Amino acid sequence: MMLRWLGWKMGAGTLAEGNSVSQSKVGPSGSGNDVSISHARFDADWHNISSGLRRDLGAQVYGQWIRSISLGDYCDLTGTLELLLPSDFSASWVSDHYADRLRLAWSSTNSSVKQLKIRTRPGAPRVELLRASTNAERAVAQETNEAQATRSALDPRMTFANFVKGQTNVLALSAAERVASKDKPLFNPLYLQAATGQGKTHLMHAIGHAYAEVNPDAQILYMSAEKFMMEFVTAMRRKEVMEFKARLRAVDVLLIDDIQFIIGKVSTQEEFLHTIDAIIGAGKRLVVSADRAPQALDGVDQRILSRLSMGLVADIQPADLELRRLILEQRLAHMPEAQVGEEVVEFLARTISRNVRELEGGLNKLLAYAQLTGKPVTRTLAEEQLKDILSACRRRITIDEIQRAVCEYYRIDRSEMSSKRRARAVVRPRQVAMYLAKVMTPRSYPEIGRKFGGRDHSTVIHAVRLVEGLRQQDSDMDNDVRALLRQLEA
Repeated sequence: MMLRWLGWKMGAGTLAEGNSVSQSKVGPSGSGNDVSISHARFDADWHNISSGLRRDLGAQVYGQWIRSISLGDYCDLTGTLELLLPSDFSASWVSDHYADRLRLAWSSTNSSVKQLKIRTRPGAPRVELLRASTNAERAVAQETNEAQATRSALDPRMTFANFVKGQTNVLALSAAERVASKDKPLFNPLYLQAATGQGKTHLMHAIGHAYAEVNPDAQILYMSAEKFMMEFVTAMRRKEVMEFKARLRAVDVLLIDDIQFIIGKVSTQEEFLHTIDAIIGAGKRLVVSADRAPQALDGVDQRILSRLSMGLVADIQPADLELRRLILEQRLAHMPEAQVGEEVVEFLARTISRNVRELEGGLNKLLAYAQLTGKPVTRTLAEEQLKDILSACRRRITIDEIQRAVCEYYRIDRSEMSSKRRARAVVRPRQVAMYLAKVMTPRSYPEIGRKFGGRDHSTVIHAVRLVEGLRQQDSDMDNDVRALLRQLEA
């Protein structure tokens, strides 16, 4: 049987399974039966395998190590398929950590693939690792050619262009844009503080993308604190701490996410402290994020807290109603085929309020269901298909709470909500409270009327329509309602 090769030229690499395959090629004049598989078939298999790996490993690990894999040559004789990576370092890492998983996935998907060979992509920058160079020198030399490899962890969807600006994130966004510019930042490090799902990871990826655009040769490394800790422990176990240190100190921008997970690990904290000092001391840029302020990081070395606090601490508050609307509208603007009415957008923005990630996930789930079933996107469909998310997010705001908040805001007595007085100073707050009761609770018009001194449902309808109209015409009224909504949703 002759050898038939599909794909590109072959070079030296790392053998993941089985023995190395000869690099020679047999021309079309060879004899014997030619058993080959179409390249298109390999591509389809790889699409299915990589999709499964993304689900199993998670988006972050997948983006860091698996996404950059491309298919190389295939040998009919041995059933060996090449998987190509952009650098020696990434090829070695994937071979050490994911070879068995990849081999199992391929063997179960395509029985013709018996072995895998994981190697560096032909034409990729190579680093000579010969003679008596020290481990640290080898790591620095290798890292010199890995700017693109380090950026493979950056999610292409998370850019400044896709980040929706609002009152709750304007400081963090402006600071992130400054760090990503060519100009020397006024602060270093940048510390992004936000609860889960509010956009701090998005901003970190956006910094990496933007800085790469203005500095094409820059080395940018994004990693979670958990990964920092795991790699450091692995380096100590393998006695490769110098390589680990050299790799981090060679970057131009270091992005460390979820720094709260480094709490309590003494040796890791010590190394992180040295990394902070090295990065800042060299005039390079450091961005870290956490779900709390530096001073609230219990169990963290005071020296680290001092370093993190000496730059800019920019917090991202939970998205308010207006920002949640804008986020949904921006996402829908990129999907012109999706037919979603304003009523559904308003419903999602009001009810999915815990974080932006849940909001976007809810919209995606709703659109996917509508597309697969052919059903129109309505509020009823949203309530049916997103009941788990809505149940978790919905805080049961009562009409009593609304009345109390409105009375405090307008400085009137609580009894005025049920009184018969018709003075403007009393009627307008009462109408605002009726409006808020309708948009923030599931109560019907008659139920709301009964909570306001037994008023008729038509009175409530009139109040709701009046306030809706005033919000369009009177900025003061709109500001009042927005302030009350934020207060009640907090």
